[in-house]
Amino acid sequence: MKCNVGTLDRVIRAILGLVLLVLPFVITLGATLKWILIVVGLVFLFTAAIGFCPLYLPFGINTCRRQ
Repeated sequence: MKCNVGTLDRVIRAILGLVLLVLPFVITLGATLKWILIVVGLVFLFTAAIGFCPLYLPFGINTCRRQ
C-alpha cells in the first residue's frame, strides 16, 4: 500500500474519527445511527493511522507529499 493520505488529512481524519466515536454516547440517537457513526469513526481513525485511503484510488487523489 502506497501512502496517499497527507499529514493534514490524517489529523483531520483522526479528530473527526474521535468526534464520531464520542458523539453517539453524548447525544440521544437511534441504535442504527449510533452504529453507523461508530463504524465511520473507526474507519477514519484506521485510515489516519495507516496513511492509506482506498476511496482515494479510483479518483486518483493523493494528499501525501512524499512519493
